[in-house]
Amino acid sequence: MAAERIWRKSTYSNGGAPESCVEVSLAQDALVRDTKNASGDVLAFSTTAWRALINWL
Repeated sequence: MAAERIWRKSTYSNGGAPESCVEVSLAQDALVRDTKNASGDVLAFSTTAWRALINWL
C-alpha cells in the first residue's frame, strides 16, 4: 500500500541533512515515513487527525 503512493519530502528539508527528513503521502488518509528508511514503518493518520495535527503545529 505505502509503496504505491506518491511521497513528498518535507519543505523544511531544503538545505538540511538529507538523512534527517520525513516524507508524507496524502490520499484518503495521511502517511508519514522516515526518508532514510522508506521501506520501514509509517505513521498513519485519518484526515481529521492530520488536519488537527497541522493546525496544532
